[in-house]
Amino acid sequence: MADADDFYMYFYSGHRGRFGHEFFRFEIDKGGRLKYANDSKYRRDSLIEKSMRLSPTMLNEVKRIVEDSEIMKESDEKWPRRSEEKGSIQLEITMGGRSASFDTEKIASLSDIAGTEDPEGLRVLYYLIQDFKCLVLSLVSLHFKIKPIA
Repeated sequence: MADADDFYMYFYSGHRGRFGHEFFRFEIDKGGRLKYANDSKYRRDSLIEKSMRLSPTMLNEVKRIVEDSEIMKESDEKWPRRSEEKGSIQLEITMGGRSASFDTEKIASLSDIAGTEDPEGLRVLYYLIQDFKCLVLSLVSLHFKIKPIA
């Protein structure tokens, strides 16, 4: 496993539409702090920002997920470029002395990647994103909504 001080991850998915700039973003910094932001203007929702420190066990699990996905072997060279119409996805990872940066058009479903030049690489990205969205939303929900028993 990579050293905790060597791991960094940034994810952004967003678009500009009829409700303005809407996005989902999270960052895990080199100290293990998770910063989460979600801005949806739908039904006049406002920006949600949360921050928490991940335990060493949780940070190791995050690194394991990244390693198992093999995303660091991928390249976005043949991926669709971001567009104003569909929005964009950005992913940056630093781990084990290696860095990878991805920038592509927003993926709404697996059917969006079927006709692309690199469907397998985009599939790896898509599944990794789904895993991390579920993980981050679960961590935020558990950390900020459950009241401890006195």
